Amino acid sequence: MFHLRTCAAKLRPLTASQTVKTFSQNRPAAARTFQQIRCYSAPVAAEPFLSGTSSNYVEEMYCAWLENPKSVHKDSMAWTSLTLTRSSTCPPLLSSEDRSRRFLCGKSFVGWRFEDFLQRKWSSEKRFGLEGCEVLIPALKTIIDKSSENGVDYVIMGMPHRGRLNVLANVIRKELEQIFCQFDSKLEAADEGSGDVKYHLGMYHRRINRVTDRNITLSLVANPSHLEAADPVVMGKTKAEQFYCGDTEGKKVMSILLHGDAAFAGQGIVYETFHLSDLPSYTTHGTVHVVVNNQIGFTTDPRMARSSPYPTDVARVVNAPIFHVNSDDPEAVMYVCKVAAEWRSTFHKDVVVDLVCYRRNGHNEMDEPMFTQPLMYKQIHKQKPVLQKYAELLVSQGVVNQPEYEEEISKYDKICEEAFARSKDEKILHIKHWLDSPWPGFFTLDGQPRSMSCPSTGLAEDILKHIGKVASSVPVENFTIHGGLSRILKTRGELVKNRTVDWALAEYMAFGSLLKEGIHIRLSGQDVERGTFSHRHHVLHDQNVDKRICIPMNHLWPHQAPYTVCNSSLSEYGVLGFELGFAMASPNALVLWEAQFGDFHNTAQCIIDQFICPGQAKWVRQNGIVLLLPHGMEGMGPEHSSARPERFLQMCNDDPDVLPDLEEANFDINQLYDCNWVVVNCSTPGNFFHVLRRQILLPFRKPLIIFTPKSLLRHPEARTSFDEMLPGTHFQRVISEDGPAAQNPGNVKRLLFCTGKVYYDLTRERKARDMVEQVAITRIEQLSPFPFDLLLKEVQKYPNAELAWCQEEHKNQGYYDYVKPRLRTTIGRAKPVWYAGREPAAAPATGNKKTHLTELQRLLDTAFDLDAFKNFS
Repeated sequence: MFHLRTCAAKLRPLTASQTVKTFSQNRPAAARTFQQIRCYSAPVAAEPFLSGTSSNYVEEMYCAWLENPKSVHKDSMAWTSLTLTRSSTCPPLLSSEDRSRRFLCGKSFVGWRFEDFLQRKWSSEKRFGLEGCEVLIPALKTIIDKSSENGVDYVIMGMPHRGRLNVLANVIRKELEQIFCQFDSKLEAADEGSGDVKYHLGMYHRRINRVTDRNITLSLVANPSHLEAADPVVMGKTKAEQFYCGDTEGKKVMSILLHGDAAFAGQGIVYETFHLSDLPSYTTHGTVHVVVNNQIGFTTDPRMARSSPYPTDVARVVNAPIFHVNSDDPEAVMYVCKVAAEWRSTFHKDVVVDLVCYRRNGHNEMDEPMFTQPLMYKQIHKQKPVLQKYAELLVSQGVVNQPEYEEEISKYDKICEEAFARSKDEKILHIKHWLDSPWPGFFTLDGQPRSMSCPSTGLAEDILKHIGKVASSVPVENFTIHGGLSRILKTRGELVKNRTVDWALAEYMAFGSLLKEGIHIRLSGQDVERGTFSHRHHVLHDQNVDKRICIPMNHLWPHQAPYTVCNSSLSEYGVLGFELGFAMASPNALVLWEAQFGDFHNTAQCIIDQFICPGQAKWVRQNGIVLLLPHGMEGMGPEHSSARPERFLQMCNDDPDVLPDLEEANFDINQLYDCNWVVVNCSTPGNFFHVLRRQILLPFRKPLIIFTPKSLLRHPEARTSFDEMLPGTHFQRVISEDGPAAQNPGNVKRLLFCTGKVYYDLTRERKARDMVEQVAITRIEQLSPFPFDLLLKEVQKYPNAELAWCQEEHKNQGYYDYVKPRLRTTIGRAKPVWYAGREPAAAPATGNKKTHLTELQRLLDTAFDLDAFKNFS
């Protein structure tokens, strides 16, 4: 370890303080060992990275070493020690020929020249350049080359905005002219959607690795400005790609995550992602993390940004080895990256490379860093680019010939100039050229759906019965289940015998039928195996044998697709991001994330707001992920009641004031194609069954938000007959009144619109008041896209009825603000749309049971009082 520290400490670009000298001189002579040395006693000055008053910080920033916690497994510890002690110097000295070849043939200088070119052409544009850490480009190439040599043929990457264009150009090899086009403010976008800024875009590219002469696929996942949010997305996509190619040990597919020092220490999603790294259903068998350690976060000093000594200390939770390396020593960086790649290949565990560097500009090229770090940036302005210094060093040593070096520089500069000239010929921007997860064969060659229709989502009765039989049995011999579960399975068997399904059985039918059709299903979330409300029971546990389980869903058909159901860690942000990434990999899979309670999705709000809702608009990337959000006002208090439907509806992209062309062919499918996501609240198990199957049978993919019930899981009236699930049946966007009111529509005084569970409260109250002929109830099952066409028919059917929206949520929550303007647009604003529901409130629900029941009765009274709105007319 001492050798490693000494070598990397040769180059100290920012400081030459007396403190460093004193610290080194006063250190007692000792044998060269791998023991870690830290000093915490020195005071911290205003800018410790410059003044040198914090010697432990200098030790961190300018010494390269391996942190290997004592609890690391013995085999990996021994391997690391052996790797670092095989040579008398670390990194081992390369021959002059090797150094020349690596520099010139490996084109280590391109990162520096690329940034220089962009700065000269677009000096006033934000691009979040890599200046100060240009060594990142050869570092990533080293990791990829070594991994390719070890058998990896697919690398999935995630990174923040800093250096993204450089990585796209010189690692993934995006065409330079397409990058330069992004700087032209006059070009119009050719694809659908709003697009995104150039330093957020992703890329997918398959090419030959020049070092190993093997094919390699590189994918850089698009990301928002929310730092580290893409981490679990990358992990999920990596897991999916490993799953689909049968890579059970991570030998073919791997991930690389790039981080900033401040974000790595400050963002909790980093911790969540690390904790997924070794879970059976989430492990990707090791990720290489590369931290671009600027020693600053925007304008914040490290002493204000973290409590830990090192920005990488979060990786200690999984005992990941952490290499701190001075980025001003390219050879040390290359060596460390090679070791990191070998570590990941050998042990299939996470490893961290901390590139201790600096940021030449401010947060972006328009930012002035001298306001807050004046001394630091006085020193930085004196620095030459690291790769330029390295080149001059090699020239001075006679390793590289000066004319040959200048010729290579001229060649690359000419390549950039020629690409710049070609970019002038572009007339439009193609966002599709930046797609990070293509689905070959799913769309037409120009990226359009192969049809604009959806087949029936119904099934033959023998299939329903077969699935029901398996769902109500234990398909493994000598397997003892819990007595309570025996009663549940018996009840399921009786339902099947009576040609009826409840909520759990309807889900079973949908999943089982898709598995038969070769569709992989992955259901993830907290406690999903049993179900929060003990209704699902997709994993059976032997009561006599520890850890012996049975998943009946995987025993349905001889050649079915696999079913994955997995309890997640107690994380929403990380797990939802992971499942989103998993769903990115293939359109031929149904990936579902279920919240333990619907309101828990708000701790994953970043994934919802930045990826799921606008993902297609920003990145032309479709995704069919399904969110199951338990929702319902049932007197359980403010926390476990509302899944906040108003938030999802607010983010829908349809216009409430524009009535679409209702005569358009395939109107319902076109609506689905144009929307950014689908929001439903099913009132029957049968409709839940249909919407799950429709999600796969559609010729395109959209996120599906389902507000799932709690009390309806066992409600005796929440049942569906097989007749409503047979061939020819479909998901019902609207369920019309089918009682006496529908027989004499002219006599109906009020038409109530509602969605979800409140329908059962309304029908019970209507029957008790004997108003079944005066009040009709229409259920809106699909809230978005809004079913303008069907609701217009409903209103026209009851010409003498006043219209009211009824919901159990508070007025400022729920669906009212979304439904009312659209319903008014549907009827040409000919009638008012009244409200029957709870009053506005700050909390989603009351914590008092009596108050809950009083509020419920009050909204029912309003719904069925035919004079309730006369004073407002």
